Amino acid sequence: MKVNWKELICRVFAAIFIGLFLGFLLAILLIYISLMAPTYVQRASWVLLPSLLAGAVLAILFPRRWRKGVALCLAAVTIGCGAYCAFGLWRSSVPTVDDRDLLLWQYEPFSEGTKAVSLEEQSTLRFHREDLLRLDGATALYPVYAGFVQAVYPQGEYPLYDNTSEGYGSITCSGTVNAYERLITGRTDLIFAAAPSQEQLEMARRAAKELHLTPIGREAFVFFVNSRNPVEGLTVEQIQGIYTGQITNWNQVGGKNQPIRPFQRLENSGSQSALLRLMDGLPLIEPEKEDRVGGMGGIIQQVASYRNYKNSIGFSFRFYASEMAANDQIRLLALDGVSPTKESIRDGSYPIADSFFAITAAPIGAPDPRESNPNLNAFLDWILSEQGQQIVEDSGYVSIR
Repeated sequence: MKVNWKELICRVFAAIFIGLFLGFLLAILLIYISLMAPTYVQRASWVLLPSLLAGAVLAILFPRRWRKGVALCLAAVTIGCGAYCAFGLWRSSVPTVDDRDLLLWQYEPFSEGTKAVSLEEQSTLRFHREDLLRLDGATALYPVYAGFVQAVYPQGEYPLYDNTSEGYGSITCSGTVNAYERLITGRTDLIFAAAPSQEQLEMARRAAKELHLTPIGREAFVFFVNSRNPVEGLTVEQIQGIYTGQITNWNQVGGKNQPIRPFQRLENSGSQSALLRLMDGLPLIEPEKEDRVGGMGGIIQQVASYRNYKNSIGFSFRFYASEMAANDQIRLLALDGVSPTKESIRDGSYPIADSFFAITAAPIGAPDPRESNPNLNAFLDWILSEQGQQIVEDSGYVSIR
């Protein structure tokens, strides 16, 4: 077969030119997709777009009789990527429960229409601007300490996510894990959170710090399922069986014949630490993971946020979960036959209710910080007073008075 070298050379140069031009456009498009698009779109694009580029180059290089095969291959790739994206769109449509789903900005102190509660009378404690403490805490407790701020601090702006601010009166909500780290490293004066995990206690020990916990209220640790799940309650033993992997199907606890998808939370978060305390040393199954877009569009694996499939089970604290359940998409489970209500928390009948705390840190052997900081001492005394405990109650938690 005689080769037409002139035609071949023209085809090669045309393919190189078109390939470079399309490759440049492809690189820009992939960078944009990596920064902006969901994970499933990124993955489909990384397969589909290079395939289309390769197909365009091959269509130029190869004779006409090869082009039909190339077109069929590209069609198969396109259909596969489309199906993958369709699955991703469906999965994204399933509601999730994550740390920020409470829309915390709605509770910012002094903001217009804030949901943070206010006292009906003047607070017995009022701080001047030079007296303000730096506050941080767990997501689930931001509504209550936002109420404290609104009662005691001077009116002003206290940006919720200004985590770089470490000056007087910075009011942030960086979550349990970061709040403990900021307290131990001296970047905040007081945090509001559940009891520390063993890792957080060890972090404090390595920093030669001691944590001082002041109980200020009580809250229930709750489990929830999709509202269409017929199971309305479990025992603590059954919860332990689910999270050790011994119970794997809902029909083992009175539900439908569906595999159980038990979601967990990030390590050292307040609710994950509460789960570990409930497990009492029993080994946890490996948590479900999902790909997340990290910095610069990179894909990283993290513990999956709760996704409200019909066969899911998740956990949180009662106030936070109740806010999430306002749309009737999830239902809180009774434990050992007792529903998680303010009354059952108060009288101790709900089996896994516990205190939450105002927490300070000081060098090991040093006095409690409230002894050396009169503003801190006055603030904690006020939180435990009738007015402070009224804010705890009105915010939706259970007071300790």
